[in-house]
Amino acid sequence: MHGFSKRMFGVSDLLLQAQCPLCQRFTAKTFCPNCQRQIQQCRFSHPEWMQQEHLPIFAWGRYSGALRRTIAVFKYENKPHLARPLGHWLADAWLSLPDRARSFTVVPIPMHSEKRQQRGFNQADLLAEHFCEQTRLPLQKLGLERSRETTAQFQLSAGDRERNLADAFSLGPAFRKRPPTKAVLLLDDIYTTGATARSAAQTLHRHGIRVQGLIVLARAEMEK
Repeated sequence: MHGFSKRMFGVSDLLLQAQCPLCQRFTAKTFCPNCQRQIQQCRFSHPEWMQQEHLPIFAWGRYSGALRRTIAVFKYENKPHLARPLGHWLADAWLSLPDRARSFTVVPIPMHSEKRQQRGFNQADLLAEHFCEQTRLPLQKLGLERSRETTAQFQLSAGDRERNLADAFSLGPAFRKRPPTKAVLLLDDIYTTGATARSAAQTLHRHGIRVQGLIVLARAEMEK
Protein backbone atom coordinates (compact mmCIF):
# COMPACT_ATOMS: atom_id res chain seq x y z
CA MET A 1 0.00 0.00 0.00
CA HIS A 2 2.88 2.30 0.86
CA GLY A 3 4.48 1.71 -2.57
CA PHE A 4 1.13 2.27 -4.31
CA SER A 5 0.72 5.60 -2.49
CA LYS A 6 4.18 6.69 -3.57
CA ARG A 7 3.40 5.82 -7.19
CA MET A 8 0.10 7.72 -7.01
CA PHE A 9 1.88 10.72 -5.49
CA GLY A 10 4.37 10.74 -8.35
CA VAL A 11 1.60 10.62 -10.95
CA SER A 12 -0.25 13.44 -9.17
CA ASP A 13 2.90 15.54 -9.21
CA LEU A 14 3.19 15.12 -12.96
CA LEU A 15 -0.46 16.00 -13.48
CA LEU A 16 0.04 19.23 -11.52
CA GLN A 17 3.01 20.19 -13.68
CA ALA A 18 2.98 21.79 -17.11
CA GLN A 19 5.31 21.26 -20.01
CA CYS A 20 8.12 23.70 -20.67
CA PRO A 21 7.13 25.58 -23.85
CA LEU A 22 10.65 25.29 -25.27
CA CYS A 23 11.65 21.67 -24.56
CA GLN A 24 8.35 20.04 -23.48
CA ARG A 25 9.85 18.65 -20.27
CA PHE A 26 7.52 18.66 -17.28
CA THR A 27 8.16 21.62 -14.99
CA ALA A 28 6.60 23.09 -11.88
CA LYS A 29 7.27 26.61 -13.24
CA THR A 30 6.67 28.25 -16.59
CA PHE A 31 10.05 27.17 -17.95
CA CYS A 32 12.19 24.22 -16.96
CA PRO A 33 15.41 25.22 -15.11
CA ASN A 34 17.60 24.51 -18.13
CA CYS A 35 15.55 26.59 -20.57
CA GLN A 36 15.14 29.42 -18.09
CA ARG A 37 18.91 29.48 -17.62
CA GLN A 38 19.36 29.72 -21.41
CA ILE A 39 16.85 32.57 -21.64
CA GLN A 40 18.53 34.44 -18.80
CA GLN A 41 21.86 34.14 -20.61
CA CYS A 42 20.36 36.44 -23.27
CA ARG A 43 19.76 39.17 -20.70
CA PHE A 44 21.99 42.22 -20.91
CA SER A 45 24.23 42.25 -17.84
CA HIS A 46 23.35 45.89 -17.14
CA PRO A 47 20.22 46.91 -19.04
CA GLU A 48 20.24 50.63 -19.75
CA TRP A 49 18.90 53.23 -22.15
CA MET A 50 20.49 53.26 -25.60
CA GLN A 51 20.03 56.24 -27.89
CA GLN A 52 18.95 54.94 -31.31
CA GLU A 53 18.49 57.82 -33.74
CA HIS A 54 15.85 60.02 -32.08
CA LEU A 55 14.29 57.38 -29.85
CA PRO A 56 15.90 56.04 -26.66
CA ILE A 57 15.54 52.26 -26.30
CA PHE A 58 15.51 50.23 -23.09
CA ALA A 59 15.82 46.48 -23.65
CA TRP A 60 15.96 43.50 -21.30
CA GLY A 61 18.04 41.24 -23.54
CA ARG A 62 19.45 40.30 -26.93
CA TYR A 63 17.11 39.11 -29.65
CA SER A 64 18.90 35.81 -30.15
CA GLY A 65 19.13 32.22 -28.91
CA ALA A 66 16.62 31.03 -26.34
CA LEU A 67 15.02 34.46 -25.93
CA ARG A 68 14.28 34.67 -29.65
CA ARG A 69 12.77 31.16 -29.58
CA THR A 70 10.69 32.06 -26.53
CA ILE A 71 9.22 35.15 -28.20
CA ALA A 72 8.36 33.09 -31.30
CA VAL A 73 6.60 30.45 -29.17
CA PHE A 74 4.79 33.16 -27.20
CA LYS A 75 3.47 34.87 -30.34
CA TYR A 76 2.97 32.10 -32.86
CA GLU A 77 2.18 29.01 -30.79
CA ASN A 78 -0.64 30.50 -28.72
CA LYS A 79 1.19 30.80 -25.39
CA PRO A 80 -0.13 34.07 -23.94
CA HIS A 81 0.72 32.93 -20.39
CA LEU A 82 4.41 33.46 -21.21
CA ALA A 83 3.77 37.21 -20.98
CA ARG A 84 3.76 37.01 -17.18
CA PRO A 85 7.37 35.94 -16.52
CA LEU A 86 8.67 37.92 -19.50
CA GLY A 87 6.86 41.08 -18.41
CA HIS A 88 8.06 40.66 -14.85
CA TRP A 89 11.69 40.19 -15.95
CA LEU A 90 11.43 43.36 -18.01
CA ALA A 91 9.95 45.18 -15.02
CA ASP A 92 12.72 43.98 -12.71
CA ALA A 93 15.31 45.36 -15.13
CA TRP A 94 13.46 48.67 -15.30
CA LEU A 95 13.23 48.91 -11.51
CA SER A 96 16.98 48.36 -11.25
CA LEU A 97 17.67 51.62 -13.11
CA PRO A 98 19.19 54.06 -10.60
CA ASP A 99 17.74 57.18 -12.28
CA ARG A 100 14.38 55.96 -13.51
CA ALA A 101 11.52 58.42 -13.37
CA ARG A 102 8.02 57.45 -12.33
CA SER A 103 5.86 59.96 -14.20
CA PHE A 104 5.24 58.00 -17.41
CA THR A 105 2.22 56.43 -19.06
CA VAL A 106 2.93 53.07 -20.72
CA VAL A 107 1.41 52.61 -24.19
CA PRO A 108 1.83 49.22 -25.89
CA ILE A 109 2.36 49.20 -29.66
CA PRO A 110 -1.04 48.18 -31.09
CA MET A 111 -1.85 45.51 -33.68
CA HIS A 112 -4.39 45.89 -36.43
CA SER A 113 -7.76 44.47 -35.35
CA GLU A 114 -7.75 41.75 -38.04
CA LYS A 115 -4.30 40.52 -37.07
CA ARG A 116 -5.19 40.60 -33.40
CA GLN A 117 -8.30 38.54 -34.09
CA GLN A 118 -6.24 35.95 -35.95
CA ARG A 119 -3.66 35.66 -33.15
CA GLY A 120 -6.11 36.03 -30.31
CA PHE A 121 -4.04 38.59 -28.40
CA ASN A 122 -1.57 41.42 -28.79
CA GLN A 123 1.72 40.37 -27.22
CA ALA A 124 2.64 43.99 -26.45
CA ASP A 125 -0.61 44.45 -24.49
CA LEU A 126 0.09 41.38 -22.35
CA LEU A 127 3.73 42.29 -21.72
CA ALA A 128 2.65 45.81 -20.76
CA GLU A 129 0.04 44.49 -18.31
CA HIS A 130 2.61 42.46 -16.39
CA PHE A 131 5.28 45.14 -16.69
CA CYS A 132 2.92 47.71 -15.16
CA GLU A 133 1.77 45.18 -12.55
CA GLN A 134 5.32 45.22 -11.16
CA THR A 135 6.38 48.81 -11.82
CA ARG A 136 3.04 50.42 -10.86
CA LEU A 137 3.28 52.69 -13.88
CA PRO A 138 -0.10 53.64 -15.41
CA LEU A 139 -1.06 51.67 -18.51
CA GLN A 140 -3.11 52.98 -21.42
CA LYS A 141 -3.82 50.32 -24.05
CA LEU A 142 -6.03 52.68 -26.06
CA GLY A 143 -3.50 55.49 -26.49
CA LEU A 144 -2.69 54.39 -30.04
CA GLU A 145 -4.46 52.33 -32.65
CA ARG A 146 -3.30 50.61 -35.81
CA SER A 147 -5.31 52.39 -38.47
CA ARG A 148 -4.34 50.10 -41.34
CA GLU A 149 -2.89 46.64 -41.83
CA THR A 150 0.72 46.41 -42.99
CA THR A 151 2.95 43.80 -44.58
CA ALA A 152 5.05 41.75 -42.15
CA GLN A 153 8.16 43.81 -41.49
CA PHE A 154 10.67 40.93 -41.64
CA GLN A 155 9.87 40.52 -45.35
CA LEU A 156 10.95 44.08 -46.21
CA SER A 157 14.11 46.10 -46.66
CA ALA A 158 14.83 48.99 -44.27
CA GLY A 159 13.49 51.58 -46.72
CA ASP A 160 10.39 49.54 -47.49
CA ARG A 161 9.71 49.16 -43.77
CA GLU A 162 9.47 52.93 -43.36
CA ARG A 163 7.11 53.26 -46.34
CA ASN A 164 5.08 50.27 -45.16
CA LEU A 165 4.42 51.97 -41.81
CA ALA A 166 3.70 55.47 -43.10
CA ASP A 167 0.42 56.57 -41.51
CA ALA A 168 -0.08 53.08 -40.04
CA PHE A 169 -0.95 54.50 -36.60
CA SER A 170 -3.45 57.02 -35.36
CA LEU A 171 -4.32 58.42 -31.97
CA GLY A 172 -6.38 55.98 -29.93
CA PRO A 173 -9.78 56.79 -28.39
CA ALA A 174 -8.36 57.33 -24.90
CA PHE A 175 -5.89 60.02 -26.04
CA ARG A 176 -8.40 61.58 -28.45
CA LYS A 177 -10.70 62.08 -25.50
CA ARG A 178 -8.04 63.16 -23.03
CA PRO A 179 -4.37 63.62 -24.03
CA PRO A 180 -1.94 62.37 -21.38
CA THR A 181 -0.35 64.85 -19.00
CA LYS A 182 2.65 62.54 -18.58
CA ALA A 183 5.27 61.54 -21.11
CA VAL A 184 4.66 58.22 -22.84
CA LEU A 185 6.75 55.07 -22.72
CA LEU A 186 6.03 52.91 -25.74
CA LEU A 187 6.32 49.16 -25.13
CA ASP A 188 6.81 46.31 -27.59
CA ASP A 189 8.28 42.82 -27.66
CA ILE A 190 11.16 43.36 -30.13
CA TYR A 191 13.24 46.20 -31.51
CA THR A 192 14.93 45.49 -34.86
CA THR A 193 15.18 48.42 -37.30
CA GLY A 194 12.96 50.69 -35.21
CA ALA A 195 10.57 51.54 -38.06
CA THR A 196 7.47 50.53 -36.09
CA ALA A 197 8.47 52.46 -32.98
CA ARG A 198 9.40 55.58 -34.98
CA SER A 199 6.06 55.57 -36.78
CA ALA A 200 4.18 55.22 -33.47
CA ALA A 201 6.25 57.95 -31.81
CA GLN A 202 5.76 60.32 -34.77
CA THR A 203 1.99 59.88 -34.50
CA LEU A 204 2.07 60.90 -30.84
CA HIS A 205 4.45 63.79 -31.51
CA ARG A 206 2.11 65.20 -34.16
CA HIS A 207 -0.53 65.53 -31.45
CA GLY A 208 1.83 67.22 -29.00
CA ILE A 209 2.38 64.10 -26.86
CA ARG A 210 5.93 63.62 -25.60
CA VAL A 211 7.49 60.17 -26.02
CA GLN A 212 10.24 59.36 -23.53
CA GLY A 213 11.37 56.21 -25.33
CA LEU A 214 10.64 52.59 -26.13
CA ILE A 215 10.83 49.63 -23.74
CA VAL A 216 11.28 46.20 -25.29
CA LEU A 217 11.90 42.68 -24.15
CA ALA A 218 14.54 42.04 -26.82
CA ARG A 219 16.74 44.19 -29.02
CA ALA A 220 18.45 42.97 -32.18
CA GLU A 221 22.20 43.40 -32.18
CA MET A 222 23.09 46.83 -33.53
CA GLU A 223 25.32 47.07 -36.58
CA LYS A 224 28.72 48.55 -35.84
